Amino acid sequence: MKLYPLFVLMAAATVLTPGPGVVMTLTNSLRYGLRSTFGGILGVACGSLLVALISATSLGVLLATSAMAFTILKFVGAAYLLYMGVRLWRAPPFRFTEQTAHRASFGRRFAEGISLQLTNPKSIFFFLSVFPQFIDGSAHYATQFSVLVLTYASLVVLIHCLYALFAQRARHWLMTERGGGALNKAGGATFMFFGAALATTTR
Repeated sequence: MKLYPLFVLMAAATVLTPGPGVVMTLTNSLRYGLRSTFGGILGVACGSLLVALISATSLGVLLATSAMAFTILKFVGAAYLLYMGVRLWRAPPFRFTEQTAHRASFGRRFAEGISLQLTNPKSIFFFLSVFPQFIDGSAHYATQFSVLVLTYASLVVLIHCLYALFAQRARHWLMTERGGGALNKAGGATFMFFGAALATTTR
């Protein structure tokens, strides 16, 4: 896995950029407090593992035997990242509103995280079109797959915990139009940068 450092950067960028999972973590932290976000965060991480198993395992043989399939998926992935970047950059500022709600159990938060990630287009497209670019067809597929997927899930836990902490520290700023706009711009620029980087990668 010669491109493993690039995978870590791209996976971290994907997790960092605002999406349904990030919004859930920020909202839970703002509404219920830091401790009550862990169930949802672990649910999102486990949901990522399930999406990877469903979306990426069947691509191993295809990518190992077809250079055309590799090229097509590479440009599909790059186009997706660029599209998401432009869309996020141009999106209106997201507004977080503090609302009162009952404290749900850890199990319920966990289930919400899994169900959210299983229907999260950002996660699905990452594992369908970006993830396969980092599989070396000449090496053992299962080992590479396990390392990359567990790396992604670990990044989900780490980054979402940082988001939850950030939400507590920047509560008032996040609830302003300026704060929501800054998150969109940073996420959009990150997506566009890595979309361009993916388009230039080779095996």
